[in-house]
Amino acid sequence: MDKAALERRLSRVEGFADPSAAFEQYPTPADVAAHLVHLAGVQGDLAGRTVVDLGTGTGMLALGAACRRPARVLALDRDPAALARARENESRVDPSTHVSWLLADAARAPLRPSPAETTVLMNPPFGAQSGNEHADRAFLATASEVASISYSLHNSGSRAFVEAFADDEGGEVTHAFRVELALARQFDHQTSERAAIDAEAFRIRWE
Repeated sequence: MDKAALERRLSRVEGFADPSAAFEQYPTPADVAAHLVHLAGVQGDLAGRTVVDLGTGTGMLALGAACRRPARVLALDRDPAALARARENESRVDPSTHVSWLLADAARAPLRPSPAETTVLMNPPFGAQSGNEHADRAFLATASEVASISYSLHNSGSRAFVEAFADDEGGEVTHAFRVELALARQFDHQTSERAAIDAEAFRIRWE
């Protein structure tokens, strides 16, 4: 399945039924997810490996990876309603690999995979809400513990932070690029029906 076909498949994913601003539940757009998954496939980071989606939300990244024949896919979220929607989305996308949906906090993930054989894909909260600053740090910490490779999305301007964090944990940012998240209005505080948010994507090799 090429990137365009994967994006079409992922366009079937339904968004949050009742998104939480406190959890920063913004959907990952299908085109961004397809691009991230395609890059992971080209790099040899999916086939035959365990893929973990930390903070899966509606399941977009987990389902994208599951279409590329990994050994298994584990998807975690602490919101039962989000996991229920993700399970519904699995039937819509019909990936080649089944996804195991786990109710768990990604910052304290109860996982014991073999890091050498594990890839993390994630769109963590950016920490934009008051009291939730640097929320993505905990997700990166989990990725460094459970995986040898991770792909993640972060707020624009995060490169110095991500590179410094990776370096502190013995990792290395191998790819970094800008992405645009086209998001529809979900919350009362948003003033436009649609908005384009600048973000950055990173591939990190953890040693």
